[in-house]
Amino acid sequence: MDALLLVDIQNDFMPGGALAVQNGNEVVPMANRLMARFDLVIATKDWHPANHMSFAVRHEGKHVGDMIQLNGLPQILWPIHCIQGTRGSEFAPDLNTRDIDKVFTKGSDPGIDSYSAFFDNGHRQSTGLEDYLLVEGVSTLHVAGLATDYCVKFTVLDALQLGFKTHVVTSACRAVNLDEGDEHMALREMEEAGAIID
Repeated sequence: MDALLLVDIQNDFMPGGALAVQNGNEVVPMANRLMARFDLVIATKDWHPANHMSFAVRHEGKHVGDMIQLNGLPQILWPIHCIQGTRGSEFAPDLNTRDIDKVFTKGSDPGIDSYSAFFDNGHRQSTGLEDYLLVEGVSTLHVAGLATDYCVKFTVLDALQLGFKTHVVTSACRAVNLDEGDEHMALREMEEAGAIID
């Protein structure tokens, strides 16, 4: 069975949001059209507590974009975003949420970030997504959303490692591009790992 996985199409990643992805709003109508093609649609939400340690303001003298070590893992520091229960953490208003069958949250442990829809960045805790997909009989995932070079990429890499045939719907993804070329590098990395780049 094929399923659609929509990654982090949330207000804080929209233009004007706390961690805006350039042209992130363009994925919304594309995601809405994609949903009509799938019997099973799953979505993820970045779901941070206010004291999340990936936020630059939690580290004296550090700035957004700085790299630190956080509990033994490299961590890019981000602006405060997607705080649990805030408007920024809600799905973009034009996203057709009626057709989403299941939502998985990630990033709720303040001590470790979670880009992937499957695990935190240290693969220490599972979100439960893998078990859900297996119960539903899913063998192939089509992944879209935000952002190509972070949460989409790590979700795709984990899906491949777990044995799911995985497509990246590039027309319905957008990238952060902290550094020029990050998007292209991410797509190449996913393709080299076995993803089908649509």
